[in-house]
Amino acid sequence: MIVSLLYGAGLRLLECLEMRVKDVDFDGNQVIVRRGKGRKDRRTMLPGSIKEPLALHSADVRRQHERDLADGVGAVVLPYALERKYPNAATDWAWQFVFPAGRVCRDPRWGPPSRFHLHESVVQRALALATRQAGVSKRVGCHTFRHHADCRIMPMMRWPSLSFKVS
Repeated sequence: MIVSLLYGAGLRLLECLEMRVKDVDFDGNQVIVRRGKGRKDRRTMLPGSIKEPLALHSADVRRQHERDLADGVGAVVLPYALERKYPNAATDWAWQFVFPAGRVCRDPRWGPPSRFHLHESVVQRALALATRQAGVSKRVGCHTFRHHADCRIMPMMRWPSLSFKVS
């Protein structure tokens, strides 16, 4: 599902893994990328083919979050000073990662026990294994899908007209 988002929405790996529940707009078919390259926010399309599987995945993640809350570890790390500004946001469903890690981090350097996003090496290893199993001889990385998505998405976007008037 992550690779489908990399390709279908043209996301970078960390943009996908750091995505929060509130950043996915199922009704508007959009994904909001926060602090992307250049620390800028942007919107991109949510592919129709991934919409239903992502909704099912979100339901599973929500159940996991509710179990974490019951166990007292349902907080998530918030960006910048948002934890001070919104003290209850760390346990709010909207701020949870779409792709959470399988384990709760209990390192005191990061504060109370919380669940981070899935580590990028998990996706990279799974992609390398799938590439080998498929018999692909060329090098394939997560960023490969973004480049192929750019070739497909860019012509569909609204760009200013580049026509010139010749007199």
